[in-house]
Amino acid sequence: MNRFERTLAGRNLELRRASTQVLQLNLGKKCNQTCAHCHVGAGPARREMMTRQTMERVLDWLAPTDIATVDITGGAPELNPDFRFLVTQLREMKRRVMDRCNLTVLFEPEQEDLAEFLAQNEVEIVASLPCYGEENVNAQRGDGVFDLSIAALQRFNALGYAGDANLMLHLVYNPLGAHLPPSQAALEADYKRELWDKFGIRFNRLFALANLPIARFAAQLRRENKLENYFDLLEENFNATTISGLMCRSTLNVGWGGEVYDCDFNGMLNLQWNKTNSLYLWDVDPNQIENRAIATGKHCFGCTAGAGSSCGGALA
Repeated sequence: MNRFERTLAGRNLELRRASTQVLQLNLGKKCNQTCAHCHVGAGPARREMMTRQTMERVLDWLAPTDIATVDITGGAPELNPDFRFLVTQLREMKRRVMDRCNLTVLFEPEQEDLAEFLAQNEVEIVASLPCYGEENVNAQRGDGVFDLSIAALQRFNALGYAGDANLMLHLVYNPLGAHLPPSQAALEADYKRELWDKFGIRFNRLFALANLPIARFAAQLRRENKLENYFDLLEENFNATTISGLMCRSTLNVGWGGEVYDCDFNGMLNLQWNKTNSLYLWDVDPNQIENRAIATGKHCFGCTAGAGSSCGGALA
């Protein structure tokens, strides 16, 4: 029994899957950025990538289900050469499609018309912008990222995002270091004021996420001798009211190779449903997922600390 399981047991809580509302697809680890907080360890040199054959098998599995939303992530998912094929197929299936976009990918070679493609297909954008100030963004995501991010948001706005009800644009905040996010509602108000006043940018919602001590961020904390202190901070701020809304209860994650996980974080830690061999999406009966026990580890304190943190931001 790990630290997180002991905490649940001490409060007579358990963590089991509810009905699946979202299928989350990780298209690979290739990214045009190398962010300090990245739990995927993504970057330009990574070559792990979901193939079209895997995508087709995922689509075949999804077709007869009533899962309404597909959440596409990476890396920079748009750098997968079959990203547009996948989006087109999902929209033809009448699924709501979300793209977790780092914004600067719009300025990569062969991506010049990416924003227009996303708008034409009414893809919901969940865009990374860890601060409304240049210094913090560049410190976390690299020099020049802030200016390109602002230009990308202005481009999305020009196409109707955050103005048209069918073109949703959300932003994602995460702290620069080893501390919990502030109030999501207050921070959203600050973002909206600052981005509108300085750049004329509109967006729909802000999602405040905690940094999980996985991969690159965990390595950074380890170098600074802060890793265990951060785990202690997360555990000390455990909030039982977040349990019912955790993304692992209603989101099914699929790794770039087709493996099934309870969440993207578990995918990066290779916490599979089967301990002895990989279980792939197409080997899972969609009617047998509900009420399944969720695989956990001490990293789960990251989603249950303070106001909670999930793919849609704060939970409490």
